[in-house]
Amino acid sequence: MRAAAVFSDNMVLQRRRPVRIFGTCARHQGDITVSIPELDVSAKALISGKKWEAVLPPMEAVESCTLELISGAVRKKFVNVAVGEVWLAGGQSNMEFELQNELNGSKALAECKDENVRFYYTPKCEMLNEKLLSSERNTCWGLPSEEGARAWSAVGYYFAKELSRRLGVTVGVIGCNWGGTSASAWIPREALERDSRIRPYIDEYDKAIEGKSPEEMIAEYEEYGRYQWGWQQRQQQLCDERPDVSWAEILEICGENRFPGPAGIMNPMRPCGLHETMISRIAPYTLGGVIYYQGESDDTRPDTYEVLMKALIDQWRRDWKDNELPFLMVQLPMHRYANEPDTKSWPVIREAQMNVFRTVKNTGLAVALDCGEFDEIHPKEKAVIAHRLYLQALSEVYGLAGREDTLSPLFSYAVNGNGRIRLYFDNCSGFEATGEINGFEVSGADGRLVPAEAEIDGNTIILRADIEAPLTEVRYKWTNYADVELYGKNGLPVPTFRKK
Repeated sequence: MRAAAVFSDNMVLQRRRPVRIFGTCARHQGDITVSIPELDVSAKALISGKKWEAVLPPMEAVESCTLELISGAVRKKFVNVAVGEVWLAGGQSNMEFELQNELNGSKALAECKDENVRFYYTPKCEMLNEKLLSSERNTCWGLPSEEGARAWSAVGYYFAKELSRRLGVTVGVIGCNWGGTSASAWIPREALERDSRIRPYIDEYDKAIEGKSPEEMIAEYEEYGRYQWGWQQRQQQLCDERPDVSWAEILEICGENRFPGPAGIMNPMRPCGLHETMISRIAPYTLGGVIYYQGESDDTRPDTYEVLMKALIDQWRRDWKDNELPFLMVQLPMHRYANEPDTKSWPVIREAQMNVFRTVKNTGLAVALDCGEFDEIHPKEKAVIAHRLYLQALSEVYGLAGREDTLSPLFSYAVNGNGRIRLYFDNCSGFEATGEINGFEVSGADGRLVPAEAEIDGNTIILRADIEAPLTEVRYKWTNYADVELYGKNGLPVPTFRKK
């Protein structure tokens, strides 16, 4: 018998919920018993083919105990196991962004050894093969140290640190993320095929690999990998020599950037691939919830992102056998590259994330509109984003705070009359502005959007604009990038919105 790789010394198990322990075994494996002797809990595993799973009863938090697997004369023991809170940190590069590279990461690393936080990084492999199995054999839960925590998710670490301090328990983070990935990479084929609005992700992939053998796809991707490695070396050298070099100059000097490479079974960006090679390797490890930072790589299909995210949340709840699994999202911040036009795709993604929060149970939304950087897709300061996820966990998961303290003011409706438009908001006790308020637009009978002057009036915003009644649309910060000036009294930014 073998436990899944996510079970190791120093692991954290979820408190106050039935805990699933699982792994693989020989087809005719004898009985398997899982126990924690110090807590006097045990369970017999259900064996199905070459897989087994046992469910331990809910336990209260402890800082250290022992998990034992017993089958006949065979015993496997995991030591220094904590029972506390376990969160999955999912998404793409902004969740993957390492603590060592974060704005204040050096200070955080120097101080982290005293924090009651642990981390497991799901091995990143393109295919289910021996490379993946070898990676799993060499992975384990890590304890915080200046050297050991360098590659931890910065968002995941800061979130866990705040949560551990507030709850007084060990918090474990399972990193499961990959830079540059669409949400479509994290769900299986059947989830994409169920809805015609998101099926194009899989249809385009199938068309791209049509007629290619597995060997041809692997050879293509390996050739791309060699080329792209060389390109990245040239680019890095150029950027070191000329920090202000433009993207156009980089391409002219270094040659074509071929990311994300050819479609195929070895490309980690392919639809469904990371569900197979990463999600399936850690589910259904019992969680307290999910924090998720992604959406940048789906901006070419923003109009279907809401459907895609709902499919992902539904699928992960199936994978973890938990229909109530909390799911906290980071709403995309402001961002635009200097050499790109404002496609207005990011506000559509932000709107989709808001709609998911409003319509899907047990979700949360960390509004991060003011956390972006112009011409940089990876904001270096992650502690603010982690704190806003933490606030969402307090109100939406643990019931330790009210939304008036954890959630931004959310636009509700507008009233037009007497030459002005008054905007009303939910979850609002007033506003603060860091400067002149910009970014409001309205349209009248002709449907033409025009800028509107804005002023704060208690719990409402008053707009003035030269339009002909009736009012047909109001929108705010409907752009990929702009400065952010408007906040609620709780210090959280008013998010992008539009209302027709």
